[in-house]
Amino acid sequence: MIPFVDLKSQYLSIKPEVDAAIQGVLDSCAFTLGPEVVAFEKEFAAYSGADIGVAVNTGTSALHLALLAAGVGRGDEVITVPFTFVATVSAIDYTGATPVFVDIDPATFTMDVTQLEAAITGKTKAIIPVSLYGQPADMGPLLEIAKKHGLVVIEDACQAHGAEYKGQRSGSLADMTCFSFYPGKNLGAYGEGGMVVTNNAEYARTIRMLRDWGAEKKYHHVLKGYNFRMEGMQGAVLRVKLRYLEGWTEARRTAAAHYDRLFEGTGVVSPKAASYSRHVYHIYAVRTRNRQAWQDALLAQGIQTGIHYPTPVHLLPAFADLGYKAGQFPHSEQAANEVLSLPMFPELTAAQREEVARAVVNLAGGEIASASSAKAL
Repeated sequence: MIPFVDLKSQYLSIKPEVDAAIQGVLDSCAFTLGPEVVAFEKEFAAYSGADIGVAVNTGTSALHLALLAAGVGRGDEVITVPFTFVATVSAIDYTGATPVFVDIDPATFTMDVTQLEAAITGKTKAIIPVSLYGQPADMGPLLEIAKKHGLVVIEDACQAHGAEYKGQRSGSLADMTCFSFYPGKNLGAYGEGGMVVTNNAEYARTIRMLRDWGAEKKYHHVLKGYNFRMEGMQGAVLRVKLRYLEGWTEARRTAAAHYDRLFEGTGVVSPKAASYSRHVYHIYAVRTRNRQAWQDALLAQGIQTGIHYPTPVHLLPAFADLGYKAGQFPHSEQAANEVLSLPMFPELTAAQREEVARAVVNLAGGEIASASSAKAL
């Protein structure tokens, strides 16, 4: 079986360091926040090109608290995309604000910035571009539009650790950038975790209070806050793994380039890395109109795949109250119907990639042959 992701192989490759880091937390008993989390905040912020990092318990919490720090609340609107994991939109909903959608660019799966300005109203407070699958949105024109209208930009980089836009890291571009350390992410905890990075000290101060019951100091609660603290164990594990992240990222990029070469000229619709981006390939998604058949056939051959994501958020029952209908965001809807995520992780071998590619190319070739036969008839 070729797994979709292989967390055990990664753990075994760094086991002595991880085990020592965990033992250090057990010895110190600093189980919530503590020195390992503080050190990780500094190290990951520096890696991301930001001045300050504030660690929290999940990427969802990072988005939620970033929005609150930006002053987003009831009566406001926040613009994002419908083709994303539901957490992006849920975080907006948690604040009482209304999510407003802009369709994606079908080539990059990220926000179509040419549609952004038309979605801005007098109620718009912030924009959340999603760096989906490990690729940033076209941040240059997006930031210009935001500046023109006085809007806060919060990058959802939960899948984009180490991604770059024109040589600048995700984390150094927006007013705030949010990351997830869910285990399967490019930098994954052994549990849950998240972080907001920023150059704005006031935003950081507010988020620090909000993550810990709104307390400026113990039992002095300035804001109505939450219990969104990162655990010490996760900080310790993530510090170890951060030292390997660049190597793992280059392994992902090598794997993606290999897939690209194997699919060239075969009819397989492979993902596109924009000229402006350093794509870090959290997900390598091909496209097919016969996704279920492909997924079933690949699994029968011992190849696991995933779907990210099968329904755009505007069509999920949970957000039916927003009033959107099918057909309003055609590129997001088409992508949701067609994307199929292939195995992608740093330890994926060349032989495994070749086996995956052969199986996918055979499926695509069969479809092309069937279409040609039908056309001849």
